[in-house]
Amino acid sequence: MPLRPTATAMFAILLLAAGCAVTQGPPTRIEPVTDSFFGTVVTDPYRWLEESDNPRVKEWTAEENKRTADYLSALPFRAALHDRIAALIGGASGSWYGLQTRGTTVYAVHADPQHQQPVLVALDRQIDPARGRIVLDPNQVDPSGATTFDWYEPSPDGKLIAAALSKNGSEDGAVHIFDTKTGRETGETVPRVQYPTAGGSLAWSADSKSFWYTRYPGDERPEADRHFFQQIYFHRLGTSPEVDTYVLGKDFPKVAEIKLENRYTPGLLLASVLNGDGGEVEHFVLTPNGHATQVTHFEDKITDAVLGPDGALYLVARAGSARGKLLKLAAHDYDLAHAKVIVPEAEAAIGPRDVALTLTADRLYVTYVNGGPSELRVFDHNGLSRGTVPLPEVTAIDDVVALSSEELLIGVGSFTRPSYVVRYSPVHGRLTETKLLTTSPANFDDTEVVRAFATAQDGTHIPISIIRRKGTPQDGTAPTLLTGYGGYGIVLSPRFLGARGRAWLDHGGVYVVANIRGGGEYGEDWHRAGNLTHKQTVFDDFAAVAQYLIDQHITSPAKLAFEGGSNGGLLMGAMITQHPGLARAVVSHVGIYDMLRVELDPNGQFNTTEFGTVKDPEQFKALYAYSPYHHVVDHTLYPAVLLMSGENDGRVNPMQSRKMAARLQAATGSPHPVLLQIRADAGHGHGSSRDVIIDQTTDSLAFLFDQLGVEGATAGH
Repeated sequence: MPLRPTATAMFAILLLAAGCAVTQGPPTRIEPVTDSFFGTVVTDPYRWLEESDNPRVKEWTAEENKRTADYLSALPFRAALHDRIAALIGGASGSWYGLQTRGTTVYAVHADPQHQQPVLVALDRQIDPARGRIVLDPNQVDPSGATTFDWYEPSPDGKLIAAALSKNGSEDGAVHIFDTKTGRETGETVPRVQYPTAGGSLAWSADSKSFWYTRYPGDERPEADRHFFQQIYFHRLGTSPEVDTYVLGKDFPKVAEIKLENRYTPGLLLASVLNGDGGEVEHFVLTPNGHATQVTHFEDKITDAVLGPDGALYLVARAGSARGKLLKLAAHDYDLAHAKVIVPEAEAAIGPRDVALTLTADRLYVTYVNGGPSELRVFDHNGLSRGTVPLPEVTAIDDVVALSSEELLIGVGSFTRPSYVVRYSPVHGRLTETKLLTTSPANFDDTEVVRAFATAQDGTHIPISIIRRKGTPQDGTAPTLLTGYGGYGIVLSPRFLGARGRAWLDHGGVYVVANIRGGGEYGEDWHRAGNLTHKQTVFDDFAAVAQYLIDQHITSPAKLAFEGGSNGGLLMGAMITQHPGLARAVVSHVGIYDMLRVELDPNGQFNTTEFGTVKDPEQFKALYAYSPYHHVVDHTLYPAVLLMSGENDGRVNPMQSRKMAARLQAATGSPHPVLLQIRADAGHGHGSSRDVIIDQTTDSLAFLFDQLGVEGATAGH
């Protein structure tokens, strides 16, 4: 939504009147390269910055990092802010997530702020951390803190853990096997199992002596294909990975993303195969003898499936039911035509994928999303309603796992309370909090969460969450940080604001989450309204939310900031170029900006089913129409910008941030800085050490405090 002329004029005056803490530095060398797409000639002035191994690119990046570090270190309040953030993060007890069960043992990941990396803990039926034992500790594997585990799978007998280890946030990992009694590695390593974006997956056989796993090509394919063509292999413990058996996948798409699952039926294996990141899925059932039956195809629009304890197959169907309906196939019947609807489409949407369906011996739990927050509904195995689990309002469901006693463990998230795990008894219909909870010095008792709706250009109501201290004046003076994502059908659900949010609110700030289209907040139609050639809708929705905040006098352009990451970084780039006067400052993490070059990277090819491809004339037209890098205009009054990235990012090439920074620095007509930070010890965010998280949080907040003129930024709270 265009900013009103009066507001634009006022903001321009503020820009010109403001002081300047940093100059843009010497201009970056321009070496134009031209490409032609369907008769459209496109010039790229900074193609040379794509060459990450080129010494002059390294030198340029080092200079940019130094310039950013000089700016940040000169801020008089940064040191105190760093100490405050470190104290808030370090003072927390650590979060619990990634729950799995094997028999009476519960496994949980514990992110303890006293350690650089999370650890994996085994708990007994009391679910008491004091009685738990650490079964996987990356801090012992690598005391530097650079190594983490991307995922883990316990064996059915609970004696072994298979985990994908990677370094420096790269998500590039092999599977290592650990003994759960000693916590030590067995010495068995299976390479080429995990890499972004397709990730990796593993499922044990019923006897705990072997497993199926995802595998990337080795020398049998060219180097350029090493991170594609994911397939399924079978490994027996004690044998060399070189003799592992191929199972399935030679006919899968190049950008296949395979998820293996047999939590209820170790004798069978369900393989869900995603066609890149666009939301298309097909499903296969594999028997122990290696026979595979394809149950669904991409065109069937079955997005989720689970093999139940009785061998029946439960499926979430979106064909003609964008919010999802539940189908059931009887045990050993894999003909989709025989599936029966047991739960029809509801007013809310089924999802998200990881927690959509959970089964016990006699109950079926379905997670629903309605505009962002979640709810958990209960059915029997034939779809008869058994009520709803009584969770608090405006919360997210992070984990749902079944215990052997028919009870559930549910991970709960919210904006104002640290994550915690509750135990649900279906017999009594009530929740009991476990000792798997996080305590934090970041207390939000003074805070309110307001759910509201902004109106998009086409009249669609866009849900938003406004988090602020009670009594915050609504007179347009509050520093306001607006974030969004809008892609891949991902739901931007309530998450604890923690150290970052507490520091922001302590200085009179308002935090706003926009549940814009492109996500899955209202089902697949909400997603499809903001992907491929409809991506512009995402940016229009976000601009409408920003304008709503201004119109409601929650903030003003001079006090408004935007922040987003990854696909949300693309959103930031679009806001900078399409609405340069709407916000005073923008922080963008690991963002995508050159939409004509993104698919040349491995991750970018996975994204073509979500964004489109320059090889298709209509999709090229849409990509070029919004590609932020190509819509930077010389002499425009751009807001202050901080672009943050990591050298080890396997999901978004850091060259995207280099090129966008160079172009904005050359073009901006405002006195506000355009800064770039690319860390050598970081990737896309997953696996970052505690120290990296503290530094990046401090840097982004310090930048926003400075640019928005936040009063009392040095005060301790």
